[in-house]
Formats: sequence, structure tokens, C-alpha cells
Amino acid sequence: MDLGLDGRVYVLTGASRGLGFATAEALVADGVRVVISSRDEKRIEAAADRLGDRAAGVVADLADPAAPRVLIDTAVEKFGRFDGALISVGGPTLGTAASLTDEQWRQAFETVFLGAVRAARIFASALPESGAIGLVLSTTVKSPIPGLGLSNGLRPGLAMAAKEMADEYAPRGIRIVSLLPGRIMTERNRELVAASGDDPAASIPMRRLGEPAEFGRVAAFLLSPAASYVTGVTVAVDGGVLRTL
Repeated sequence: MDLGLDGRVYVLTGASRGLGFATAEALVADGVRVVISSRDEKRIEAAADRLGDRAAGVVADLADPAAPRVLIDTAVEKFGRFDGALISVGGPTLGTAASLTDEQWRQAFETVFLGAVRAARIFASALPESGAIGLVLSTTVKSPIPGLGLSNGLRPGLAMAAKEMADEYAPRGIRIVSLLPGRIMTERNRELVAASGDDPAASIPMRRLGEPAEFGRVAAFLLSPAASYVTGVTVAVDGGVLRTL
């Protein structure tokens, strides 16, 4: 199946490792050129090197209002166009909603929520018709996970903001979707598994954790022209964990 990705250019934030990097790999394999970003200079340089000459790495923090524009400009200057984006931010501090401090809530809001909404808005303003934006959220959008108070509190609102923005930009031919990864074996999930001490596969209907590449392929499809009539949805990539429709 031809996804129609060859020659396109995408920006991916938080993509030095984990789900963002896995998506970048899937896109590059289909002929896409990517601009990947992270707050960590060494990691983003290493990730760009692994992806080869179809990738450019940029040090950027979505808490910085200037970051989205820098990423767009890099895409246009280096590769000549800008067709879409995957917005991913690092997992916030662990802790229950009641145990976290005001400062921890404020910091998470600036990065997890406001940084993502602002990036989506700025990216959408620069996209041509047929552009697409994906937001990497979490299954906490539909069901809370113990010990992830910040994610439980902020991700559902972010999914609803993405839904509203999808309605707003759809007449221009720009699509916005949210992805809800479950237990996929990234470094972040290794931390959560270690903290819980439980068998993470026991509650997964498929009885195994997902691989980052399995998420990356789904994200690449949703960002591609092959998914041209898909917008405003939340797509779970979780092995069947969510019990909601």
C-alpha cells in the first residue's frame, strides 16, 4: 500500500528516542524527510545520525514559545517544504494528583498542555492543504493510571482541545488526530514498570507489551495522505487495554 508519503517533510518533537523516534524511522523508511527535536543536544544529534541524511536534528523545548516556528523554518530551509508534525512531550513527574505541588502542576501545564496546544496552533497556521498533525497523548485520556496524576489531569483536556482544533482546521484540509499509546517498551515505560513492581503484560489482552515500531507505523499511517478522511479522532495503540469505546 502506497501511503503517499514520498517526498514529504514532517517535524517531530520529543523524537530523540521512544515513540517519536520510532515514528521518525517509519516515516523515513517511506521516503519522508524529517526534522526531529529534543531538549537534549547529544541525544538529538545521535538520533539524527541514526536516521541518516533524510533527517535534521534541532535542540528545542516546546515550553519555549519560539520553538515551533524554529522547527518550521528548519524544515523549509533544509528540505524545502513542511507537510505535517507529530507533537510529543516527555512524560511528566510521577505522583498522585493529590501529592503533587502547585509548582509541579504549573510546570507540567506549561510543557504537556500549553506547549502542545501552542505548537499545534503554530504548525497548523503554516501547513498547506492535506497537512496533518498528530499528538502523542496516553490512555490516561480515557482511563486514569495510578501514580500518573499529572497525565491523568492534563491529557484528557489536551485531547479535547485537539478535537476542537480539528474541527476548526478541517475546512482548510488540515487534519489533527490524537494517539493514545499504552504499555509500549520505551524508557519511560521501563521506569513505570520498575516503580509498580507488577507484571505489566498481565492486564493487556494481547499478553505482551508493544514495541515502539508498532506505534510508529500507526502514527505514520495517520499522518499520511492515505488517512486523508481521518481527523478529530483518538486512536489507541495499546494491545486492547482500554475498556472504553
